[in-house]
Amino acid sequence: MKKEILVKKGAEASLYLQKWHSRKTIMKKRLSKKYRIPELDIAIQAQRTKRESQLMHRAKEAGVPTPIVYFVDLQNSTIVMEYIEGKQVKQVLDELPSNERIKICQNIGELVGKLHRAGIVHGDLTTSNMILTPKDDIVFIDFGLSEQTWEDEPRGVDLHLMKRAIMSTHFTHVDECFKAVIEGYEKVLGKKATKEVLDKITEIERRGRYITER
Repeated sequence: MKKEILVKKGAEASLYLQKWHSRKTIMKKRLSKKYRIPELDIAIQAQRTKRESQLMHRAKEAGVPTPIVYFVDLQNSTIVMEYIEGKQVKQVLDELPSNERIKICQNIGELVGKLHRAGIVHGDLTTSNMILTPKDDIVFIDFGLSEQTWEDEPRGVDLHLMKRAIMSTHFTHVDECFKAVIEGYEKVLGKKATKEVLDKITEIERRGRYITER
C-alpha cells in the first residue's frame, strides 16, 4: 500500500487510506476554508476535530460501535482511526431478505437510541455512514457533524434525516425500514421519549411543507 491513498474528498474533509504503525487506518484531514481568517480557521478546525474524536469515544462507551481513534493531531486537524472492514449499509440493505433487512434496521434504531440516551446526536444519520462488518455488526462512522445534547429538536432532526435517507436510497422499503428503526429506538428509550421525538419529526416535516408551499 502506498503511504496515503485518497478515498474520499468531501466539502469539509478528505479521507486517506494508509498504514499507521503496521495498521490499516483511515486518516481524516479537515480542509481549511479560505474565506475565514487563518487564525480563526485553525481554531475552528481544531475544535471540531477534538469534538469529533471525543464524541466517537463517548459513543463507544455508550455501546455504539465506532472506529478506534489511534491519534489526534489538533494542529493539523487530523484524526487517524481504525479502518472498518465491511460494506456500507446503503450498499446491501435493498438486496437482503425482508426479515434480515428488518433486523438490521431494528439494530440501527437501537444504536441511535443508545447515542441519544448518552446525549449524542450524530448529525448525519444515513446508511452511507454505517458499515456492516463481516460479523454482521453495524459500525457508525463520520461524526464530523455530531454534537452533545439531550434536546428533542436535534434528536428529531437526526431521525428525520435518517427517514429522508431511507426514502431517498431505499424507497421501495421505506415503511418497513423506518418502522423497524423506530421499534429499535423505542426498545432503548421507551415509549414516552420515542413519542416525543416522533412528534418532533412530524413538526419538522410540517415546517418543511410550509416553507415549500410558500
